[in-house]
Amino acid sequence: MQEKYIDVHTISEIHELWGCGKPRHPLVTVIDLMKYHFRGSRNGLRYRLGFYTIFCKKFSGVLGYGRSYYDFSEGSLMFTAPGQATTPVSAPSLEEGRALFFHPDLIHHCPLGQKMGQYSFFNYKSNEALHVLEEEKFALFDCIKKIEQECSQNVDKHTQTLIQNNIEMLLNYCSRFYDRQFYTREKVNTDVVQAFEKLLKAHFAQDTLIHIGLPGVKTFAEQLHLSPNYLSDLLQKFTGKTTQEHIHLQLIDKAKTLLWSTSMAVSEIAYTLGFENPPHFTRLFKQKTGYSPSEFRNLN
Repeated sequence: MQEKYIDVHTISEIHELWGCGKPRHPLVTVIDLMKYHFRGSRNGLRYRLGFYTIFCKKFSGVLGYGRSYYDFSEGSLMFTAPGQATTPVSAPSLEEGRALFFHPDLIHHCPLGQKMGQYSFFNYKSNEALHVLEEEKFALFDCIKKIEQECSQNVDKHTQTLIQNNIEMLLNYCSRFYDRQFYTREKVNTDVVQAFEKLLKAHFAQDTLIHIGLPGVKTFAEQLHLSPNYLSDLLQKFTGKTTQEHIHLQLIDKAKTLLWSTSMAVSEIAYTLGFENPPHFTRLFKQKTGYSPSEFRNLN
């Protein structure tokens, strides 16, 4: 059965789906998940929201994280960016929760709009949610409460700036707490790093990559059941390098070996490594080593 997508463009449409009346602000809202219930849950339906969402939920019991399970009863935050498809899921174990929705137009002309790309957790998977401790929750909910208060009163010339400032503070707290989460889940994350390094070495250990092509971040993320952003952030925290940087390092190492140990032409080496365009290989090699492939081959 083909999935059906419903596009939700406005805050008013979100309020209709949750049955919570007309919004007080056209670009941002906070919905109490304990007071209202989503009215659009039907089999086969997925929703594409035209705004950023942050779901703050407290569950009872345990939730999956990677391949392990942890007690996340303190609370979890899940994020989506505009245009991402989501499927509503009922949560009978929900004990507390709020959802923040804000349209890109709210932050388009302010510094926060230019920073949104830095908050990579908007492109994480749901199983990579931010799991917050009780003391962390107070800081986050304080920001959400202030946003909610600004949305519930009459709009004046200060409203938009105060909402923007509190959203930015909320996201900065989330960045801090994600950093904490990477390290408190150190055993799981170390296993992921080791598994990635094994996959990377196995890929470049092949005799030729002509038919396979160059591997991308998504290639390894899918094999590890992670989103590309989460894998890159995890590797950055534990190794100081992103997924792409690791791929390039392994690629250059194999290129050096072929340049020094074979008489293959540079173009042939490029094709062997999976490049469709040899000049692209030459540019990347020089960028990473400071030498063209031919110059490197002639070094003593």
